[in-house]
Amino acid sequence: MLPLIPNPRARRLFLDRHALAEAPVGPASGQALHDLIERIGFVQVDSINTVARAHDMILWSRRQSYRPPALKRLLERDRSLWEHWTHDASILPTRLHGVWQHRFQRDAVRLEANWRSWFRDGYVDQFDSILNRIAKDGPVGTADVGEGEVRGKGGWWDWHPSKTALEWLWRTGKLAITRRDGFAKIYDLTERVIPEVHRAPVPEAEVSDWACRTALRHLGFGTSGEIAAYWKAVGPEAAKDWCRTALARGEIIEAEVEGVLGQRRKVFIFPEILEEEPPEPTPRLRILSPFDPALRDRNRAEFLFGFFYRIEVFVPEPKRVWGYYVFPVMEGDRLVGRIDVKAFRDVGALRVKGFWPEVGVKLTKGRRAKLEAELGRLAVFAGCDRVEFLDGWERETANP
Repeated sequence: MLPLIPNPRARRLFLDRHALAEAPVGPASGQALHDLIERIGFVQVDSINTVARAHDMILWSRRQSYRPPALKRLLERDRSLWEHWTHDASILPTRLHGVWQHRFQRDAVRLEANWRSWFRDGYVDQFDSILNRIAKDGPVGTADVGEGEVRGKGGWWDWHPSKTALEWLWRTGKLAITRRDGFAKIYDLTERVIPEVHRAPVPEAEVSDWACRTALRHLGFGTSGEIAAYWKAVGPEAAKDWCRTALARGEIIEAEVEGVLGQRRKVFIFPEILEEEPPEPTPRLRILSPFDPALRDRNRAEFLFGFFYRIEVFVPEPKRVWGYYVFPVMEGDRLVGRIDVKAFRDVGALRVKGFWPEVGVKLTKGRRAKLEAELGRLAVFAGCDRVEFLDGWERETANP
């Protein structure tokens, strides 16, 4: 029989690896902030700013002394972090640049197959002129290129050719993001952004081992599919091959993990991790980003926590179950609800439109006090001086 990881222990193990077991206190700048990002692997970047942008919210929910200028310093001055692609745009330790060079090559092939049909013609013709301009005159943003080109009014698929060229050159490693002005990317030659010590490519033969080994350590336990999806640096078949090889060598073992409803799933785990005794999570309540790395894999979150969550940003308003951008609420090792909250900085108010408890969760006096305290801290982080509860904000549990 395979060893069993009971659900409470599995949740604690997973949350500890994502820095969500301890109270969100302690230093959150310089090396301490860098170490936090190393611990959780990467931080997803997203533009939605109803309260704070995803990368800032992710870090704040773990260290509530965090403020965005600390991240900006690591990215733009110290260059110990950089921005590229995992499953989506993400902030990563710069030391991983050598691994990502194989992804640059892979993306060049994959994007070539798709972008010519998605975007307007002419972006390939801009590659050399953009690279030469940046080499001569320095960093540029989208607004600085494409003079005379027709500007689209739609979404990403309606980029003008020079914007498409900038994104291509970034995704394939010729350019790097040197800074963001507001949220707009400013691009420069990669050799001016990434320190030389990190630009040496990792041998291709080592990429699968690195990607799978580190993914499994960040996850604590996982299927081969979950391992492949973590960094998106290798495909599902490469992850399966790595699991078979590591299993045969005795480096990893198989186990069963218990879901919140008692269901079981086979996973891989390092033997020493199986023997760990993860800490009991703090009972403190905290509000998480919808893009939190602990919730990025929606199926895994549903299996472990019984929490069904889908972003409703692109759902027409009359069809939304909860709201445009609703934040998961965690208490201890449970996801206890979701909250629709938005910062109105012009009037200094953080407004709560709705809170939906999960099935079996009551908004008791104690839990309400925790929620109000967390909202007060979130208001300060969002640049507001008060919390306002709108009429009817206490909702009944909603079925997805």
